[in-house]
Amino acid sequence: QVQLVESGGGLVQAGGSLRLSCAASTGTFSNYHMGWFRQAPGKEREFVAAIHWSGGRTLYADSVKERITISRDNAKNTVYLQMNSLKPEDTAVYYCAADRGVILHMRSSEYDYWGQGTQVTVSA
Repeated sequence: QVQLVESGGGLVQAGGSLRLSCAASTGTFSNYHMGWFRQAPGKEREFVAAIHWSGGRTLYADSVKERITISRDNAKNTVYLQMNSLKPEDTAVYYCAADRGVILHMRSSEYDYWGQGTQVTVSA
């Protein structure tokens, strides 16, 4: 069992930046690919970014790839999401997730463990 705890959300003006963190309570963090997803009110959960367990490969949604960077520190059992040039449409609850599979995925159904989410609100 892996517990994931997100932090770093909040209220920011358009054009601002936020750095989300997700801390994992497992001694085998480096065995998991990690992903970030988001869900806006009235919308389905959508993929944002994912990172290979080694940190050597990343995936991004087209809507964010010029503004968002995913990274991880396996020594700290933590994955990060640096978000720059934020827009009101980035407003959502952001979730991190862990996948113990082989292939790095964008599909939420492939992820095995989920955090409780952190709210990001971008004002115009």
